[in-house]
Amino acid sequence: MKGPAVQPKLLALSGPLRKTEFSLEVTVCLGSASSSAIRLQDAAVSPQHCRIAVENGRFILTDLESTAGTFVNGMPVTQCELDSGDQIAVGDSVFLFQTDVSRAISNPLQLDDQLAEKPPLQEIHREGLLYLNPESLAALPQSERLSRNLSALLRISAAIGTIRDVQSVQWALLGMIFDVIPAERGAVILVKDSSLEILSHVAWDRAAGPDQPVHVSQALLRKVIEERVFLLEAGSAASAGQQIPATSVLCVPLVAAHSPIGIIYLESTNPSTPFTEDDLQLASAIAGLAAIAIENARQFESLGIENQQLRAQASLEHDMVGRSSRMREVYQFIERVAPSDATVLICGESGTGKELAARAIHNNSNRKSHPFVALNCAAISETLLESELFGHEKGAFTSAIAQKKGMIEVAEGGSLFLDEIGELSPILQAKLLRVLQEREFTRVGGTRSIKINVRFLAATNKDLQRAVKEEKFRADLFHRLNVISLALPPLREHAEDIPVLAEYFAARYAKRCNRVLRGISPAARASLQGYTWPGNVRELENAMERAVVIGSSDMILPEDLPEPLLETSSPGTAETPTKYHDAIRNLKKQLIMAALDQADGSFTQAAKILGVHANYLHRLINNLDLRLALKRKQGQL
Repeated sequence: MKGPAVQPKLLALSGPLRKTEFSLEVTVCLGSASSSAIRLQDAAVSPQHCRIAVENGRFILTDLESTAGTFVNGMPVTQCELDSGDQIAVGDSVFLFQTDVSRAISNPLQLDDQLAEKPPLQEIHREGLLYLNPESLAALPQSERLSRNLSALLRISAAIGTIRDVQSVQWALLGMIFDVIPAERGAVILVKDSSLEILSHVAWDRAAGPDQPVHVSQALLRKVIEERVFLLEAGSAASAGQQIPATSVLCVPLVAAHSPIGIIYLESTNPSTPFTEDDLQLASAIAGLAAIAIENARQFESLGIENQQLRAQASLEHDMVGRSSRMREVYQFIERVAPSDATVLICGESGTGKELAARAIHNNSNRKSHPFVALNCAAISETLLESELFGHEKGAFTSAIAQKKGMIEVAEGGSLFLDEIGELSPILQAKLLRVLQEREFTRVGGTRSIKINVRFLAATNKDLQRAVKEEKFRADLFHRLNVISLALPPLREHAEDIPVLAEYFAARYAKRCNRVLRGISPAARASLQGYTWPGNVRELENAMERAVVIGSSDMILPEDLPEPLLETSSPGTAETPTKYHDAIRNLKKQLIMAALDQADGSFTQAAKILGVHANYLHRLINNLDLRLALKRKQGQL
């Protein structure tokens, strides 16, 4: 009676197809070409890289003269027969060949706080390692083993140096170590900094199979990482009455840029092949090569992620300006939420660009070919706002001489942006809530419900959560609007974007006014940077428009900027406004202090003496940094 048919599989351990299984019942080709049965989108993979053919129940791997080569268990091959458990490296991908599908790869690793008592380990520090010290290496005899080890190091260096995926490096490294060091099981563990937090690991038990966990002593891991020592325990043969054979352990640190990044752990219970000091020397040299390859792979992965982010920002359609980290976070958020139809609540102070963010969300969504309709809820009276929002039927009220579609209906298929949503009256809040819940509405004076397909975007400069607590805004409407929340930072929190924004606005308005501008003077730039911009980007835009309109030179100068900017600039430095503005600033201070002295500290009386409103006097005191001087003066009285 025949057993169950063997079903060969190829399991992707790492690379772009990681965790994917492929059947090998027929001949398959691996490569980057679209015609390949297993297609690998990898620059290191040739269009027709290698082939696995079935011949009389045997599985033959053939390299198809690929550029980077094909590796089996870390060794380059032209053609070979595959055995269950072999690891095949193609570019950045590593595959496991299996003929028993009932045993799935689990890559287990177990850190144990306490393991059985072991004899003292042999410790070797870096200066005692031959392969990391060329002078000591040169003094060795040219034995056959030394020649084999150097050849192995050359092959390993060539193989792992071309891999650009960290986990692929770990798998390839472990496979190649098994080929040159007589280990039954092993692990390559990467940790975060000098801590024991494991970032990634690969572990394999060649004797018991992939389901058997590889146990690593946590104390051993800590010792190797913290002390950076190379440890060897050469287990002796078991005695006649001993049930468990002695275990031979080899553990070396992975060190990159003078910092430990992980360990290589090897173990064997075969009494005929205990680890020797030669094995430790070879493992130390492999660890030196591997650490560089792992760091290079990490850099490559990091650059790949950064490149994806930059490509995403480049492909994102928006009219927003800024390159700071805060603005990049905004762009990334918009990129993530734009494709969905979820309602977005955009929060931020006045002038931060909430409508621009809403337009960016719409323009990068599937609705971009449909209307984007914006409505400012604070700019229209309550009676007119209902008609603007929902529309009205003919005769609904005195001036309703014809049917009119509302903004909701006009935005059909697209997006409706409700700015200053916190200004809606309680009645309109209730009606908008029903629209968001039911996705239908009724025109003013109408009786027929109209179904809609609209994405809602809302914005506010108020704290709606606080308004809900104060019962000024409906809690149920807030929760309907606050499905996804985007907070735009005020300009003072990304001040590094001020010069970029200023140059952008200056160039735009210079073009409109047909003026030739060479840029912004250093003194004017210092004034822009020294201002807190309570009106945010909108205030900066208005300031640059004013500077372009009233300016008379080919540079924007401090005197072209609004007065509040000059009042808040700190005098006494080389990059501050001119002496004229310093003198004006000092004169204002003297006038205010004299008026307060005359009014015995009364702000109201001082404002009357100066002929200004009391609120304006308070603003002048803040802009001129006189609060501290006034407190000191009052303390002396």
